[in-house]
Amino acid sequence: AAAATMVMASPGVAERAWLLATMAMLWGGRLGLLLWRRVAGKAEDGRYRYLREVSGEKAALAMLAFFQVQALWVVMFAMPYWAAAVAPRPFGLPDVVGFCIWLIAISGESIADRQLTRFKATAGAGEVCDTGLWGYSRHPNYFFEWLGWCGLVFIGIGSPHWWVTVAGVVVMYVFLNYVTGIPFTERQALRSRGAAYRRYQQTTRPFFPWPKNP
Repeated sequence: AAAATMVMASPGVAERAWLLATMAMLWGGRLGLLLWRRVAGKAEDGRYRYLREVSGEKAALAMLAFFQVQALWVVMFAMPYWAAAVAPRPFGLPDVVGFCIWLIAISGESIADRQLTRFKATAGAGEVCDTGLWGYSRHPNYFFEWLGWCGLVFIGIGSPHWWVTVAGVVVMYVFLNYVTGIPFTERQALRSRGAAYRRYQQTTRPFFPWPKNP
C-alpha cells in the first residue's frame, strides 16, 4: 500500500504508475492472504517465540524495536517503485519486459508457497520439504521474491533515480541472504528439524535454484 500510494502520487507516466501500483497491491495482497491463512487460529510463529525467549525481560522492547525497524523498511522498499514510476519516457518495451519478469517471480513464489503448504498439511514432525521447487533451492520463495525486484530495474529505465531500483535488488539480496531471511529461517529450521535439515543443507543450494548435489 505504501508503494502504491507513492507511485500514484508521482509525476510520472500514468500507464506506468497504474502498472506499478497494481503490481505492488497484488504482491502485497497475495502475501498478506497467505500469511493470514498460515497464522489464523494457530500457534505463534516459532521465530517470534524464540525472539521473546532469548530477550528475556526485555522481550517487549525487543519486539517493539523489531517491528519499528520493519516499519522503516516499508518506506525503504517502497522507494524502488517510486523511482521506476518517475521515469519520463513513454510506456514501452522495458515496461513489458519488467512486468514479465515480475509475473514469473510472483508465479514462482506462489507455487513455492503452495507446495510448502501442502507438504506441511501431511508432514510429520522433523520432516523437510525437499520436493518440487524446494528440491532445487532451500528457499525458492525468497529467490522469486528477489527476482520480482529485478523487474523494477527494467521498468525504471530512463528514470533520473534509476539507481534506486538497482539498489533495491542489491539490498533485497543482502537482506534475504544475510540479515532477516535465510539466516533467521534456517536457525529455526535447525532447531525444529535437526539432522534432517542439516542433510538438506548439504544437498540443496540455499538461494539460486540448481539441481541437488549427489
